Amino acid sequence: MRAPVYFGPQLGITSVIDRTNLDFKALKERQRRVRSGFPESLGLRVHRAISWLGRAELAGDDHDVRFILLWVSFNAAYAQDVGGSETSGERTAFRLFFDALVSLDSQRRIYETVWQRFPNEIRVLLNNKHVFAPFWNHQNGIAGYGDWASSLAASQKVIATALEQQDTGRLLSIVFDRLYVLRNQLVHGGATWNSSVNRRQVIDGSAVLGTLLPVFIDIMMDSPSHDWGRPFYPVVKE
Repeated sequence: MRAPVYFGPQLGITSVIDRTNLDFKALKERQRRVRSGFPESLGLRVHRAISWLGRAELAGDDHDVRFILLWVSFNAAYAQDVGGSETSGERTAFRLFFDALVSLDSQRRIYETVWQRFPNEIRVLLNNKHVFAPFWNHQNGIAGYGDWASSLAASQKVIATALEQQDTGRLLSIVFDRLYVLRNQLVHGGATWNSSVNRRQVIDGSAVLGTLLPVFIDIMMDSPSHDWGRPFYPVVKE
């Protein structure tokens, strides 16, 4: 089957991309073709994100390592100097990044990807209390979170509304709020490597991130004129 032809709206070029197989190889080949039209900040973000995506693919069935590497790739793509509270700053940065991606996603590829994965990993992930921050706040004795189960149920109504209204940015923010809990659990040593206790959320989280991230990177390459922000750790030449 012939891969669809895609016309880069910002660059005025034509490239042949298999949109059903956006892996490291496909993205790297495209990046090499179009990177001359990137501003330095976007070029660095895309280069770094693709490099970590490629390393994540080599992790195979080691879902813990794969998720962490994918998160590094995601960080390379979006991260800003959030300042202040890490959690609130990250959530704000997430929403700004997702809103930008959705506004630039003229083919609604993100929504279609979310919808395709929703009956499987995304729905399970959003129902999983072990990636719901209020659940852990209650477990850690923080006052005001005894009704975490009600909050989880209420979040399902918000998710249903976001789906009904096709509010992709809102839905992505909720999904990544859950993934951020998993990220904290793994990166801060709150889980055992390859533990049977947290397999479900790690496997599902890795699948969701591994599916969405290549689409994010591809859309960023579609839109070099958008200000993606200066990476907080630029290349500093000696």
